[in-house]
Amino acid sequence: MQEDIQMKETGLLNREISDVISRMGHRDELCICDAGLSIPSHVKNVDISLARNTPRFLEVLEEILKHFSVEKVIIAEETKTVSPTMFNSIVELFDDDIEIELIPHSEFMKKREGVKAMIRTGEFTAYSSVILVSGADLSKWVIENG
Repeated sequence: MQEDIQMKETGLLNREISDVISRMGHRDELCICDAGLSIPSHVKNVDISLARNTPRFLEVLEEILKHFSVEKVIIAEETKTVSPTMFNSIVELFDDDIEIELIPHSEFMKKREGVKAMIRTGEFTAYSSVILVSGADLSKWVIENG
């Protein structure tokens, strides 16, 4: 007799990304990066790149944001100067109450050493990488006094 196994057909379909997000706690950090950013060997790597610009960084970021609360976004300063269209597209995805921190790329490279996981896209636009700091959506939490 065959088991009745159902395939997941809605929400975030990539099981590795779903697993990473489900393990994130408040203030844990997740990096979504372009195809060229090096990934430290000790950091969990979810490589979803298929080909040049497939999938695109922004489409991956947009989908992840549907399933992940963010309190801060860290972006290399060089993104703003070298790839301003990408920078503006990233910033537009976040409400005004989300902190956007710009740091030199050299500091970004050091900071990625401490992230919980990195998701590598196929993006070939220079400096298309962010570190998302996990937040807590207070609308989903019971707060007795406050």
